[in-house]
Amino acid sequence: MAKGKLTDEVKTYIVQALACFDSPSVVASAVKKDFGLDVSRQLVESHDPNKKAASGLAPKWRVLFEETRKAFLEDTASIAISHRAVRLRALQRMAEKAETSGNMVLAASLMEQAAKEVGDSYTNRREVTNKFEGMTDESIGARLAELLGKIGGGAAS
Repeated sequence: MAKGKLTDEVKTYIVQALACFDSPSVVASAVKKDFGLDVSRQLVESHDPNKKAASGLAPKWRVLFEETRKAFLEDTASIAISHRAVRLRALQRMAEKAETSGNMVLAASLMEQAAKEVGDSYTNRREVTNKFEGMTDESIGARLAELLGKIGGGAAS
């Protein structure tokens, strides 16, 4: 199918899907399923303003792409899997099913993944420990003097 033969409805669908980071292959399959049209990956890619193939893309489609991408990136709250509770519930269901079916390796792996999820392994938060906890002021001072002496910045006591 030639690019000029696509309706605005199909073009809108393609541009918005690409803006939501769907691959050209996925979009081509979705167009086939939803509209009954065979479109090539290359034709789909020609609607992505970030690709060289889209050099002739009309400004209205570029604007639609940018607006859709912006809205998509700002609205992760509506994506269920972005929430820890949803991920943990899914892991719980999978672990129960794996255990029921006797797949203990998978069940253990899913439990480990859930433990990491709860322990913030998948976030950028890190717990800072106090290495001086329980030390007296004198012992902290002595340790600092020792470390400074090793790097050549310490004053003689």
